[in-house]
Amino acid sequence: MGAAELVTLLATGLFTGAAIYVTLVEHPARLECGIALALAEFRPSYRRGAVMQGSLAALGCLAALVAWLQRGHISMLIAGLLLGAMIPFTLIVILPTNKRLLAPGLDPQQPEAGALLARWGHLHAVRSLAGAVAFLILGFDLLTGTPP
Repeated sequence: MGAAELVTLLATGLFTGAAIYVTLVEHPARLECGIALALAEFRPSYRRGAVMQGSLAALGCLAALVAWLQRGHISMLIAGLLLGAMIPFTLIVILPTNKRLLAPGLDPQQPEAGALLARWGHLHAVRSLAGAVAFLILGFDLLTGTPP
C-alpha cells in the first residue's frame, strides 16, 4: 500500500466515522435535550465539525486522485470523487439549512426550528452514507488488491 492509498483510507475512515457518529449519536442526543438546547449546542458543534469534515473530505479526495494516478485503480477514483462530492453537497444542499440554524433570530419555540434540525439530520445522513460507501469501496480494493 502506497502513501497516497494510506492517506486516502485514513481520511475516508475518519470522515466516515465522524459522520456516522454525528448521525447516530450526537444529533439524536442533541434533539433529545429539546429544541432550545439543541440549537445552542448545534452552533459551536457545527463550527468545529465543519472544519474537520471539510478538511478530511478534501484530503481524502486529493489523496485518492494521486493514488488513482499512481496505480490506475478506478475504485480509488470513484471513492475519492464520492468523498470529494461531499464538499459541494454540503455547500449547495446543506449550507442553506446551516445558515438558517445559525441565524441569531431563529426562535426555538417556533416549529421551524425543529423542522430545520430534523432536515439537517437527514441531510447529514447522506454524508454518512456517502462516506461509508467510499470507505467500503476502498476497503474492498485494498484488502483484495482487486478494484471492484
